[in-house]
Amino acid sequence: VQLVESGGGLVQSGGSLRLSCAASPNLFHIYTIYTINWYRQAPGKQREVVSTLNSGGSSNYTDSVKGRFTISRDIAENMIYLQMNSLKSEDTAKYYCNVQLPLGGRPYDYWGQGTQVTVSS
Repeated sequence: VQLVESGGGLVQSGGSLRLSCAASPNLFHIYTIYTINWYRQAPGKQREVVSTLNSGGSSNYTDSVKGRFTISRDIAENMIYLQMNSLKSEDTAKYYCNVQLPLGGRPYDYWGQGTQVTVSS
């Protein structure tokens, strides 16, 4: 499984960005049960989960991004997205795409290389 993020950059407070994560071809057809996550890690802080989307279509968000961020996937295109609106300086971090697959009775995590988001106030 390969994951490649893109879409990060520098944006002013209140602006928007859409992060993309290109997954391995046919990932969502090969694996029908999976969990997609977007994590972020700010300098000097632990990596935290920002949003989760499971194969059933249910999504969750950490409180600080609720109402501002939207996670989605395009099964046909093997793409994962994180739409980020009303960005704040505290959203500045490196964002990572993660896919968790249940393999052999245990969860396996696959990660992208990350994409930097910097929000200027």
